[in-house]
Amino acid sequence: MGRAWAIIERELRRFRRSPVLIAMSMTMPIVQLVVLGYAFGGNVKHLKVAIVDQDHGVPAVKVRELASAISSGARTIDLVDYTDQGAAINDLRDGRVNGVLTIPAEFSRRVLAKNEPRVALIEDNTDNFVSSALAATLGGMLVTYNQPAMTPRIRSATALDVVEVYPYVPYIQYLLPGSVVMSIFMMVMIGGGIIFIDDKARGLHEGYLVTPISKFELIAGFNISGTIKAVMAGMFLMIIGSVIAGIPSPFDPFRLMRLFVVIVVTAFALISLMFLLMVRVTDPLLPRAIFGVLNTLLYFPSGAVYPQQGFPGWMHVIAVIDPFTYAVHAFKCLLLKNTGFGAITFDLAFLLIFSAFAMSAATSLFKRTL
Repeated sequence: MGRAWAIIERELRRFRRSPVLIAMSMTMPIVQLVVLGYAFGGNVKHLKVAIVDQDHGVPAVKVRELASAISSGARTIDLVDYTDQGAAINDLRDGRVNGVLTIPAEFSRRVLAKNEPRVALIEDNTDNFVSSALAATLGGMLVTYNQPAMTPRIRSATALDVVEVYPYVPYIQYLLPGSVVMSIFMMVMIGGGIIFIDDKARGLHEGYLVTPISKFELIAGFNISGTIKAVMAGMFLMIIGSVIAGIPSPFDPFRLMRLFVVIVVTAFALISLMFLLMVRVTDPLLPRAIFGVLNTLLYFPSGAVYPQQGFPGWMHVIAVIDPFTYAVHAFKCLLLKNTGFGAITFDLAFLLIFSAFAMSAATSLFKRTL
């Protein structure tokens, strides 16, 4: 590991001598955050709605039938039956469902008594696109429910009570998680594999190859140094961006600790991906040519600027294997919902497994030749 540390120290010293590069990599995502956050669709589909029927009467059955019709027709929502409202709300907080439709126990009695019957939609309003789509869809469903048959049967219209779990989330806050990941990725693009390609172009890599350093130590040195740089950029934007976007309690130490863990794991996953892509590249112009395409393929399918439920099928395939997807989801949970590690366990697991795979593949593909 001492030989790998020599690579890390060299890269950090070289990084320190490029203040303009450091400033650009840290400020450009902030500019993007501010511009897009104050600026911005696709129809949102397959939103998971937990339905809790506490009534089971005939009027409640009709509500369930109309919801099922929307699920099988327009496919805006996918229904998930729950018997316990508490469990449904817990799953809502952890992101397993997008909303909870509750039919209260006295619903049928109020319908028959024409005494202002109501159902409730409890929604995760950290995503304005999703919450608006849910409210509009279920509100329209109740308009249909209240339509009379041949003769009016329901004189008192059923209304929908919308309960928001979180305070209002401006779009700039919604965009912040993606901007943090982008700041990490921008630092990754100028570190790791591309540094070795520049060394190849200058002939400096010969100095590595005549030393007893192993392939794994060399790759680990570049990746760890790139991770350190990316963590600096990610923490900087996360703190400054949280203040600009108005995130509540941005300096909460427990939240900062969880965010730091996610930033480190994300940075290492992305730097490992970059080295894997560049491990056999020799032309220094090629990385610069593909950065724009790579940025588009990773950033936009991740759900950073628009919910993935509005994507076509082929973009869903990209999103499933995109490490940005899991990093953005983890940052959304921590920054917008202030959840614990329980809500992001799968995200961290995917990024760690992805890092291990990318490191292993890069090591096997790397050639210690001139």
